[in-house]
Amino acid sequence: MGRHAVKRTKRPRLLPSLGFTFVAALVMVTTIDPYSGTMANADNTQVIQSVNTEFQSLNVVDVAGTEFKRGGFELVNGPSKTKLFVELAPYPSVETVKYFALNQVEEYGWDFTQYSCLVKLWERESNWRWNALNKSSGAYGIPQSLPANKMASAGADWQTNPETQIRWGLRYIDGRYKTPCAALAHSDVHNWY
Repeated sequence: MGRHAVKRTKRPRLLPSLGFTFVAALVMVTTIDPYSGTMANADNTQVIQSVNTEFQSLNVVDVAGTEFKRGGFELVNGPSKTKLFVELAPYPSVETVKYFALNQVEEYGWDFTQYSCLVKLWERESNWRWNALNKSSGAYGIPQSLPANKMASAGADWQTNPETQIRWGLRYIDGRYKTPCAALAHSDVHNWY
């Protein structure tokens, strides 16, 4: 070796390939069901249909369809099986009109999915504004009552009190459609409920 020559040593190229192998293994574990060896997707999802508590057994049914979205549910409407995706509503803050509506929904014995349908329906109708007025039809308030003065049956303050409007709107939905999701399905097809 010469005076100025530097001896070079070969570095092993093991570290980059080890990193690649680790990342690939991590990705595989998160996308492949380790118990079945198949890719995890919505087609593999199952629903518990009923529970027999006496013998601790489950009846499981497969979920139909190929689309899957988190944070919501599909509403199937009418003989043509029209589908409408409904996002689960965020839980409302205490002392808001939506919190009042949730409590009223629960008093009817409806669950959170029904509340989510109600939120979507009234966002369409009035964006939850108690003073929303449809200038062409005269519909008024959160539930867009037509004629507006029908809400007087729920209280004399129907023009300014969102709680009175919500009470009337839920009573209307219960009487005509039975549930907020049924009212939303009708609205989706006909543009009114």
